Amino acid sequence: MNNDLAPYPPIDPTTFDLIVIGTGLPESILAAAASTASKSVLHLDPNPFYGSHFSSLSHTDFPSFLISHSTPSPSSTPQSNGHHDFAVYDFATRPLYSSLDISSFSPDLLHQHSRKFNIDVAGPRVFFCADKSIDLMLKSGASQYLEFKSIDATFLGDDKGNLWSVPDSRAAIFKDKSLGLMEKNQLMRFFKLVQGHLAGEQGVKISEEDLQSPFVDFLSKMGLPPKIKSFILYAIAMVDYDQEDVGVCRDLLKTKDGIDQLALYNASVGRFPNALGALIYPVYGQGELSQAFCHRAAVKGSIYVLRMPVTALLVGKDNGCYKGVRLASGQDIFSKQLILDPSFTVPLPLGLSPSHPLEEKLPFFSLRDDRGKVARGICITKTSLKPDTSSLLVVYPPRSLFPEQVTSIRLLQIGTNLAVCPPGMFVLYISALCNDDDQGKKLLHSVMNTLLTVPLSKNSESKAAFQSEMAENGYADQDEIAESSSTTESDPGEGKPTLIWSSLYIQELTLGQVEYICSTPMPDGKLNYYDLVDVTVKLFKEIYPDEEFFPETSSENCEYDGDIALEA
Repeated sequence: MNNDLAPYPPIDPTTFDLIVIGTGLPESILAAAASTASKSVLHLDPNPFYGSHFSSLSHTDFPSFLISHSTPSPSSTPQSNGHHDFAVYDFATRPLYSSLDISSFSPDLLHQHSRKFNIDVAGPRVFFCADKSIDLMLKSGASQYLEFKSIDATFLGDDKGNLWSVPDSRAAIFKDKSLGLMEKNQLMRFFKLVQGHLAGEQGVKISEEDLQSPFVDFLSKMGLPPKIKSFILYAIAMVDYDQEDVGVCRDLLKTKDGIDQLALYNASVGRFPNALGALIYPVYGQGELSQAFCHRAAVKGSIYVLRMPVTALLVGKDNGCYKGVRLASGQDIFSKQLILDPSFTVPLPLGLSPSHPLEEKLPFFSLRDDRGKVARGICITKTSLKPDTSSLLVVYPPRSLFPEQVTSIRLLQIGTNLAVCPPGMFVLYISALCNDDDQGKKLLHSVMNTLLTVPLSKNSESKAAFQSEMAENGYADQDEIAESSSTTESDPGEGKPTLIWSSLYIQELTLGQVEYICSTPMPDGKLNYYDLVDVTVKLFKEIYPDEEFFPETSSENCEYDGDIALEA
């Protein structure tokens, strides 16, 4: 044991069924599922908080976290060790965020309330009340540690700054003054057809040929005008790419899948008594989700150690199989299985031949599993985008802001009633899928310039201090950082909220994978956790093919009434 690292406590026992590094949401779900299956679990995180890339942080801790994951760690040679059975290979970290640009226009006000913010690293995110992630929280018992509130309204935005209410129910259609009588009748007939198809009513079933056709073509076949199609495709079915342009659309939605999305939306409305709409959000932010699953795992016997860096991988010399990990304290811990946060890689050791047998055994990860990027923006304002509405979702369909916009842009506004910011302030989350950093920043700026007033002058001291911190961490030189901001600065616009702080960044998208070691995925570009839960379940089944993923009896002792806690 290294005496210089005495503050790190020794861990006992030293052998487990599973070691999990990182407390992001996939890792936390897997730890809870494994412990529920009676596996001994050691869950480690080098951070002093839960959640990793799915955490909610203060506005001062938030930049530090992004900076720490913006540069790769240097490769090093294999460590020497006195054990003849295994070799020791250092972990490395790969950069998962880039083009970080933070602006502060009211530093004194923000500093005064710095600890009252809970900013999501992976925003915007919401839950459909009827989706499988809600069912997972109920089934696992994690829901007893969470509270949710309803998102008040959903809107479709345009380049003029207009926000059009989404008519997502019979009552909303009749109340919508932006729709003409013919449009209302068309939308009502379409929803009636879908409901009849889902209910199996005689004579209203959608043909198999139509179900396999592109959803956008089916909507056109139903005679729906472009405005109604945009509502359905981008604000209810939540499609990412331009469905009208096959040349740029990477994910053309079939009618069958579109109908399933409409069914999910419809089933979500009114599922919980205190949630009026289809969407809900966790009180205190998305970071609460990881903590809830970690709590469940701890109840089932998992051991948790935060502030514990893991430095190296232990590998059998003879067979190249995983043995365990080495902690920053110098202690070696062993397990049958290992799950890694997506930040970690095991670089090909120096001097190791590419044809060496170890290459086939170890996860020498590269960025080949990336699926692109997602641009994320966070803005803090002192007024709401809509008077008397605290939490709301805005969707900008493709080409709604500029001709080259090929993906949807989503904005989620959260207010103080959800305990993510001080009274009188609002946090806005913006995201869009992109191919590169420049395209991503353009998408973010297009929304900010449409909806917000950006003050003419930034706080030079605040930005200089931030630039200095970034430079010290090797992120970029001063000129590169200073030139990264391109948001149009303007005089206060009539009716527009004024920006007081913003953070823009580009996040890599990576898939989870299973070899001898399991690597979890980064947050995806979706609005909900539907795909992420699917990937997590598949990872669990790969690791433990004979175990049930949260058996029905796993939450029988939980003290909750079968409903998710929702405040009025």
